[in-house]
Amino acid sequence: MTDATLYMHDNTPLEFKRGGRLDEFTIAYETWGTLNQDKSNAALILTGLSPSAHAASSPEDPSPGWWEPMVGPGLPIDTDRFFVISLNSLGSCKGSTGPASICPATGQPWRLDFPDLSVEDIAAASSRVVTHLGITQLCLLVGPSMGGMSTLAYLQQNPQGARHYLNISGAHKAEPFSIAIRSLQRELIVSDPQWRDGQYDDRDWPEKGMRMARKLGMLSYRSAEEWRGRFGRREQNYFPTETFGMNYEVESYLEAAARRFVGSFDPCSYLYLSRSMDWFDATENHPNLTSALKGIELQSSYVLGAKTDILFPPYQQEAIANALSENGIKTACSILPSIMGHDAFLVDHDHFGPNIAAYLQRVLHEDGLDHQGDA
Repeated sequence: MTDATLYMHDNTPLEFKRGGRLDEFTIAYETWGTLNQDKSNAALILTGLSPSAHAASSPEDPSPGWWEPMVGPGLPIDTDRFFVISLNSLGSCKGSTGPASICPATGQPWRLDFPDLSVEDIAAASSRVVTHLGITQLCLLVGPSMGGMSTLAYLQQNPQGARHYLNISGAHKAEPFSIAIRSLQRELIVSDPQWRDGQYDDRDWPEKGMRMARKLGMLSYRSAEEWRGRFGRREQNYFPTETFGMNYEVESYLEAAARRFVGSFDPCSYLYLSRSMDWFDATENHPNLTSALKGIELQSSYVLGAKTDILFPPYQQEAIANALSENGIKTACSILPSIMGHDAFLVDHDHFGPNIAAYLQRVLHEDGLDHQGDA
């Protein structure tokens, strides 16, 4: 199997919003489809906190991607029509420069010496990839979850950067509940004895802290309604039952999922990305969101959410849609009746797939791309 991941190496310094800079950096990305002659069919996906750039399978890498049912030929984000780009965020550990990367000055991982990361820095690095590919304006900008924040920052930095915008379960700022959850996750990691002020190594990570942080996060990604219907009070028989240990299937589910996550994501990267979400507020230096998004030039936008999302609740998607609409942008908003909470966009394809597909069919038609390339 060959690797489908591509790498943009940029030697132009990147100044960080909160101080510090990278004199050089790398962003990992993957692409699907073909960029047309006038480079008008590009669709950029900015991801949530933990995904890699591998959103979908390809001949180069046939392993399933994190958004496999959504991206591909004939799928809602149709790679027969769009040239799709998915990035691994700056600050992550899936190929892009972040705290786990080697600092050129020391030859050691950056760890806590990495500059304070903001969502705005992720957006700025992402726009460098678009420029690197010779694209002056995206047809479509897509932001699920944390990507919803990154794409808002992208549009604020590049008001004419896209013609159409799809924000999925996103938010323009962190609410107290989500800040509290992420704060507890970070505390669990840094209180692990193996954390050692970030001086852990690959053989001895703060495994317990990461495992507990992942479990806490997963509770906020789904809904109580789904937990009840999916697990009820069924007892588990997957792990040994110890005093005050796991007795129920929901507990073993969380444990198995957490174990899969531990070791696959760098703790420092997790901390930096988590904090960047708490810091983000698109209305910074503005009286309200409408004012903050003024000047953004889009032909259309579509904002989706799930009614049971407690991490980025529906009123946050409605606020984004209202602000875009108040700025004269043709905007629709759908709060879908999914019981799967914040993660619904990843797993509830019956609800999200048709809505996204219908919107993107209109986008393709409006841009004259619906039959481009047909025999």
